[in-house]
Amino acid sequence: MTVNGVPVPRSEFVYSYYKNNGNGQADRKTVEEYAELYANYKLKLAAALDAQLDTSVAFKQELASYINCQGGENMAVTTDFLTEARHLYDRTKKSIGSQGLIRPAEIFLRLPTQASNREQDRVAQRADSIWRALQGGADFSTLARKVSEDQRTAAQGGDMGWMQPQQSFVELEQAAYALQPGELSRPILAPDGYHIILMKERKQLEPFEVLKDDLVRSLQQQNVRKAIAGQNVSGGTVQKTTANQNYLNQEYHDGLLVYEITNREVWQRAKTDEVGLRAWFDAHERIYVSSGPHYRGVAYFTKTKADMKAVKKYLKRLPFEQWSETLNATFNSDGEERVKIVVGVFKPGDNATIDRLVFKRRDAAAWADVAYPFEAVYGKKLKKYPEGYNDVRAQVVADYQQMLEAEWLASLRSRYPVQINQEILKTVNQHQ
Repeated sequence: MTVNGVPVPRSEFVYSYYKNNGNGQADRKTVEEYAELYANYKLKLAAALDAQLDTSVAFKQELASYINCQGGENMAVTTDFLTEARHLYDRTKKSIGSQGLIRPAEIFLRLPTQASNREQDRVAQRADSIWRALQGGADFSTLARKVSEDQRTAAQGGDMGWMQPQQSFVELEQAAYALQPGELSRPILAPDGYHIILMKERKQLEPFEVLKDDLVRSLQQQNVRKAIAGQNVSGGTVQKTTANQNYLNQEYHDGLLVYEITNREVWQRAKTDEVGLRAWFDAHERIYVSSGPHYRGVAYFTKTKADMKAVKKYLKRLPFEQWSETLNATFNSDGEERVKIVVGVFKPGDNATIDRLVFKRRDAAAWADVAYPFEAVYGKKLKKYPEGYNDVRAQVVADYQQMLEAEWLASLRSRYPVQINQEILKTVNQHQ
């Protein structure tokens, strides 16, 4: 193909196709489909070069560091080693699928396999008591450090780190993946005991170029380098590997530029373009609508009646987006926590205080923290949910990002000519 007047040899395309789209790959593309994707990649590269991103000091330093690292390596070893890193990434991406990665925190109460009925009831009641305290506004990380029986996560305030599917018990995984950031699970009974999960973050797996260095280090720790170096390499293989190394170096050079230009044109813009996000939401609001009652507000708990009244005064003159940060800065500075605060959009069952004082549920647990005896809520019931794009911001940003990239690629297609030689493309064997 030729993109913006720059020829792309068949050998380069074949190298990329087999490396990134081999048998066993998730979402494998036909040669024709991959040609369009590769043309899009080259279009982004053309835009990056036109923007002179390759002249920046940061780019030059990053590229020089990579080349220097490659200089002392045996080419056959380096190529095979990086190929193994790519395979590891592809296997990981396939196993993660559309569910993405999650970073949960847990409070764990151990339950022995042969526990008596009395012991089972005792642990279950304790788990429920902790859950109700959390529903009432108790701090999760503080409780995790005090009561969780998993010493490793307890030391981190319950933080379990980033996880992917099939890394834990099925019961735990199903409950965790059902949570959105900030949401709390009920006590979950798994084979080892009860877990209460707070979802901290969710994300999709980053592109290969972003994770490549970490993957390489991981493989080094597994002594994969030694196993690869021990393989016999014929003269023909060395010649082929030398060509592949050239492509690998060029791939790294181009990948850095494509990542930076895409970050500028799509990823960062999608996060910060408030006008565009609002317009996108207004045009597609129906796909985000959720039924049932919702309450946008805060449940808060204070040590004194004066603070309870002061919090309300602050809330009246602040936009919702600033409530959590401002209240913590005002009332919980200098290491003293005068107010416990839970801010968000709640539906029935999310928070016991909201359930009791807003949704009038009689079965909601009573607030029982004697250190913070004053309990109140402030906010409003929503006649519809979401009312605005900030209520479902993460999903709106992802959808808006997808639209921005499609529009950007369309503009690049009109700006830079693309010609694909279909006769030569037919000679690429997709089953090789």
